[in-house]
Amino acid sequence: MLKYILKRLAFAVVALFIITAVIFSLMRLMPIEGYFPNFDKMTPEMIQNGLENLGLTDPLPVQLFRFYRDLFHGDLGTSWIYQPNVPVTEILARKIPVSLTLGCMAMVLSLVVGIPLGVVMSRYKGRLPDKLGTGFIVLLNAVPVVVYYLVIQMVGSRSLALPMLYSRSNPTSWILPILCLSLANIAEYAMWMRRYMVDQLNSDYVKLAMAKGVSRRDIMYHHVLRNAFVPIIQLLPTSFLNTIIGSIYVESLFSVPGMGGLLVDVIKRQDNAMVQALVLIFASVGILGLLLGDFFMTLADPRIKLGQEKGGR
Repeated sequence: MLKYILKRLAFAVVALFIITAVIFSLMRLMPIEGYFPNFDKMTPEMIQNGLENLGLTDPLPVQLFRFYRDLFHGDLGTSWIYQPNVPVTEILARKIPVSLTLGCMAMVLSLVVGIPLGVVMSRYKGRLPDKLGTGFIVLLNAVPVVVYYLVIQMVGSRSLALPMLYSRSNPTSWILPILCLSLANIAEYAMWMRRYMVDQLNSDYVKLAMAKGVSRRDIMYHHVLRNAFVPIIQLLPTSFLNTIIGSIYVESLFSVPGMGGLLVDVIKRQDNAMVQALVLIFASVGILGLLLGDFFMTLADPRIKLGQEKGGR
């Protein structure tokens, strides 16, 4: 296990280095107007001095080395346009708690609703609860997220008198963003939980237990549910981390000052330092989620071996 984790961590570090280098290089291809908010009022001498102060006149490998060096010291750079001369870490320190709070609440709601929904659908396969649940999943997957986000915002604000926009001081304004953040995960957990439980119900050990007279309820909750939940565990870290860092659509729609809406804003303003930092964070979250998914799955089922052994993952 330790050897596997160290190997995956090494690959993760290499992947992050490559992603960072690509993004860093692409950002340097942007027009120089993106580095100065008052470019139209600057003289050529002022532009040249500004580029030298930012270190943009150095060769690209030198700039990239400097970026890696600062990164190892916890320095993600300084915002040039979004909040001029403010360290990126200081900006993120104000944004992350907002996304963290809403993301954790949305994740709890997803688990509380999605997992039981999948269990009920599998237990009543082919009957009304299963058909209703399947319709709900198909609807969420077929309709673009922006559409049903807007519907939720309109219905929630007009029919339920809930605030349309987020306010940190008003907890009722958190309800609609949390609901939107949780819907995709609810559908995903319900769909996979139903699928895995149906597969388990058709297994030989279930048929043997039923032949021995074990009640269907005991089989469902003491054996099938436990075995079906193991693959779900692999999905949890990635979806949990992605939910925490925020949804671009949700945070933009409800004016939530979190991580998701921030990425859209800095891309529009061409704040390269902020874009580099956010892409690095999002890439790290994705890689960490995959690694934690494998790790937690082995904890849930000791029969799963990670590595090169026969039958290993």
